[in-house]
Amino acid sequence: MQLDFAGLDVRNAYQWMISTILPRPIAWVSTISADGKTNLAPFSFFQGITANPPTLMFVPVNNREGVKKDTVRNIEAVPEFVVNLVSHDLAAQMNQTAALLPYGESEFEKFGIAAAPSTTIRPPRVAAAPVAFECVLDRIINIGEGPLAANVVFGRIRTAHLRDDILGPDGKPDPAKLDLIARMGGDNYATTRDVFSLTRPR
Repeated sequence: MQLDFAGLDVRNAYQWMISTILPRPIAWVSTISADGKTNLAPFSFFQGITANPPTLMFVPVNNREGVKKDTVRNIEAVPEFVVNLVSHDLAAQMNQTAALLPYGESEFEKFGIAAAPSTTIRPPRVAAAPVAFECVLDRIINIGEGPLAANVVFGRIRTAHLRDDILGPDGKPDPAKLDLIARMGGDNYATTRDVFSLTRPR
């Protein structure tokens, strides 16, 4: 089978991409509007970029009408955000925050998700998240136009909060204790519980 992406419509191209680029880590991003309203939404086009300087990225695509999502609108107004990682026990709450709410209505309040104050930026973090990265905006790069076009958000990591119970005896994060989830195709998710090791060549 061979797919000609140049000949696919936007929705089909998107579906093929999200069902083959797997697994995808989840950035559960909290932001705040200029008038202080909080927002919380998940994104699975997410990755670390570099440690020099510490930078990550996530990609909110436009909605089906070609309109920027609330997360992007907030970051354009208040250039700060928290990337919260999602453990298995937070999966149901994370999924609720994918719902389309009117702009300005807080997912923290709507779905009863406990927030904790950040230490260097204004948006709060998810209190129960195993890891939360406080970020300031580096830049937004727009790719494409209209429905499902990308707003690639790059953030400089200022501070990270790690729950003490996810650390192993060596003081480093233990993958089993982190128990993170990742997006698969459709409504499917995977866990990071199945781990194997390979020694890298020198």
